[in-house]
Amino acid sequence: MSWDLATPFIIDLRVGNEDIDGLGHANNAAYVTWLERCAWRHSQRLGLDLTEYRRLDRAMAVVRHEIDYLAAGYEDDELQLATWIVEWDQRLRMIRRFQLKRPCDGVTLLRAQTTFACIELSTGKPKRMPPEFIDGYGPALIRA
Repeated sequence: MSWDLATPFIIDLRVGNEDIDGLGHANNAAYVTWLERCAWRHSQRLGLDLTEYRRLDRAMAVVRHEIDYLAAGYEDDELQLATWIVEWDQRLRMIRRFQLKRPCDGVTLLRAQTTFACIELSTGKPKRMPPEFIDGYGPALIRA
């Protein structure tokens, strides 16, 4: 499969009945849920799971989603969602890109970009990334 950028982190998805809206296709809210799932799984793969976030009293919180819905997904579609960390200031901000494809026909259903800010979990306020975030997220950064 051809992706927008090299070396994506990919998860497999299947459009379920619960994802379908009154128009007969996957609802836009389902896509947002998938973006979050993909970002979490990538973070977990990098050694930064919820347990580690709690231990460090830090988290990467969404501050902005930019989503281009390009084609509809339908019930039982098998999909693949890819993500890349494309910008990162090593202090407070990180940006991920996403691409959602349907492998059976190669159609891209969605392109998105999400901006995250590092927060202190105990206060919810912006806080500089700890060294563990630098070590974990750093190797995943790619130049778009």
